[in-house]
Amino acid sequence: MNEKSGKIYLLDANIVIHAHSLYYNMNRVPEFWSWLEHICENGSAKIPQEILSEIKGGKNAQHAQWSREDKVKEKILLDEEFDADLLNKVIEEGYAPDLNDLEIEKIAMDPILVSYALKDPVNRIVVSNETPKPSAQRANKKIPDICGVFDIQCCNVFSLINHLDFTTNWETSLP
Repeated sequence: MNEKSGKIYLLDANIVIHAHSLYYNMNRVPEFWSWLEHICENGSAKIPQEILSEIKGGKNAQHAQWSREDKVKEKILLDEEFDADLLNKVIEEGYAPDLNDLEIEKIAMDPILVSYALKDPVNRIVVSNETPKPSAQRANKKIPDICGVFDIQCCNVFSLINHLDFTTNWETSLP
């Protein structure tokens, strides 16, 4: 956990996928990836194992290869098991108590991410690039809306960058 604030940011898979493919390509902004490893290593951010398994993009996708490297996984993985009771609560109260198999497939790992945050909603913040859609129903609900049901803080990657002060020269400001 981040010793300064006690907060931990739990990253959705889309944070890594979008960062590489849309705005922080690993070849163009390697500082972002070093910073991401650093904030995970110091406990400010983590990725649950189930969410890490969603980071795909083909055999040669740099971000997917990066996430599978042992030295990276050691830094970025949240070292906890998910709580099945909290997962059931998220599904039943956040989405619907009677989701069918297709709906369960559609929501994928989203309720698992939210259930990790629900373990400590005061100190855990979900980071997802999903856009809220309050009118959505059942499996169409978005992570920010599900977080809202449980009073869990949720932000996007740009808020994370702002809160944890990423700059391309972040390493020069370390004590």
